[in-house]
Amino acid sequence: YITVEPGWILGQVNRMLAPYGRKLGPDPSSIDSCWIGGVVANNSSGMCCGVAQNTYHTIKDLRIVFHDGTVLDTADSVSWASFQRTHKHIVDGVMQLARQVKADEELTALIRKKFSIKCTTGYSINALVDFEDPLEIIKHLMIGSEGTLGFVSRATYNTVPDYKDKASAFIVFPTVEDASNATWELRKAKCTDAVELMDRRSLRTCENMEHLHFLRGIPDTATALLVECRGSSPEEMQSRIDQATKTINDAGLLTLNGINFSRDPTVCTAFWDARKALIPMVGAVREAGTSVLLEDVAVPVQNLAKLCNGLEEMFNKFEYYDGSAFGHALEGNLHLVFTQGFDTPEEVKRYEAMMDYLCKLVVSLEGSLKAEHGTGRNVAPYVEMEWGKKATDVMWKLKGLFDPSDLLNPGVILNKDPNVHTQNLKPLPVAHGIVDSCMECGFCESACPSGHVTLTPRQRIVATREISRLEALNTTTSLEKAEEMRKSYEYLALDSCAADGMCAEKCPVNINTGRMVKDLRAKSVESNSDSYVNQLATVASKNFSIMMGGVPILLNTVDLFHRFLGTKVMSLASSAIGPLVGLHWNPYLARGASPIRAPPSAVQTSAQNKKV
Repeated sequence: YITVEPGWILGQVNRMLAPYGRKLGPDPSSIDSCWIGGVVANNSSGMCCGVAQNTYHTIKDLRIVFHDGTVLDTADSVSWASFQRTHKHIVDGVMQLARQVKADEELTALIRKKFSIKCTTGYSINALVDFEDPLEIIKHLMIGSEGTLGFVSRATYNTVPDYKDKASAFIVFPTVEDASNATWELRKAKCTDAVELMDRRSLRTCENMEHLHFLRGIPDTATALLVECRGSSPEEMQSRIDQATKTINDAGLLTLNGINFSRDPTVCTAFWDARKALIPMVGAVREAGTSVLLEDVAVPVQNLAKLCNGLEEMFNKFEYYDGSAFGHALEGNLHLVFTQGFDTPEEVKRYEAMMDYLCKLVVSLEGSLKAEHGTGRNVAPYVEMEWGKKATDVMWKLKGLFDPSDLLNPGVILNKDPNVHTQNLKPLPVAHGIVDSCMECGFCESACPSGHVTLTPRQRIVATREISRLEALNTTTSLEKAEEMRKSYEYLALDSCAADGMCAEKCPVNINTGRMVKDLRAKSVESNSDSYVNQLATVASKNFSIMMGGVPILLNTVDLFHRFLGTKVMSLASSAIGPLVGLHWNPYLARGASPIRAPPSAVQTSAQNKKV
């Protein structure tokens, strides 16, 4: 097992575990940017982990901060004993609810059925059925609770094997029905570790990527499966590959490109990189100024074809012609990506009608309205539609038990307002040509040198868009807010950006926030070209070597004053003079470096060697 705090990135943790042949169970496509805190809060799963290896099933211990500041460390018997005394009402309340649920055979059966597939709609009330120990119940109720029951400040995970022997196949089928039927057959055969479905629209975004050119020109009805087989040995992996190939062939399912598993790491990485980048790549081709909508649903795998066809009908009915569907087919889990603006009441009504249609469709197929992304405010009005009144009442009681004053993330997961999902909709306004295609996925954040100091690239883009939105409103209040933001924006967004382009290296669509920052800096200089600061900067840049040569002299002079006057006097003088000249001193300021001596020439070195 491994103990981590919420700020760790999941991919970083896996790299630490790799030498031991282990990894964490959850493996979302955002693995190199998502934080452990979010993975716990959403009960995120991913491409290979399914239900069995999600956070709920692999968590060992948590450190939880409750609404009143009380800290419970589930790994510490002393902490648990104290909690039982000070928060007896929570312990007793949880046990009473567990007895109530277990006594209701119909509700118990519903809970077991719902959590047999991916489900993050509402709370993890399967904890009330799965465990007898109140400590285990409380621990597992926190998983997927999105910060509404408490804050998880530390998590201990049981790790899972990370098999090095693996192979992948990118299999294209003529229709979505064929791909869905193949998925169902593979699930029954239990011979694959991952099966990812991609519809034709999503395939268009990656058909020009390396090793994926075979996707060009395939029919409009084509659907692909990205299949992975693993094994604890090469022989076990090959056995699973043979079984997967036989399963598809025996089902009489036609493929457009054959079934060819590759063990080449370069090819396999290209396949999976394309899959991981689909959400931001699909979002990047939208019309500038529109918002990217991402939904996350799951159904029993045998209903996957019906879900795919229903989604296509929905996209056409509500005129989301850019809508695409892809996801973790082996678990019946699909992500829907589509775009629209929210500039008019009619657009909001269209969105509301689409959500009603989608939720009714998924519920009719015995599915989950949220499979792995957490409920959020968008699906909160539909929790009772999916779960029914009895189960939803249990969830409300849990919320009241852990957060009686409704302080923690209010309105998320459960909400009395049936229209909350149509309020406070976030726009993605046109702000700057370099970043307008950004959908704010956050893949860039882990590469940013200044992300933990001021803002990440995503935050810089969000701030730029918000200022643009406020200025476009052109009201007295909005302009005052924009001006207030600009006071902080100059340093936090512009001055502290390294502008090194590392963000573009992580971005699936190569958005370089540093280029935007450079452009905004240049415009700022141009608009203030006559200011004495810019004139001084121009002189300094043209005489850079002379200026830098004087730096050691300046540092040594300051050090001399420090030794002569002492730290106390220097501190007082610095606090008085520093703000006036924009320079600040502290006792740890370095001395000037000694001049760098030129290395001996190659001829001298050679002569010395001969002499020796």
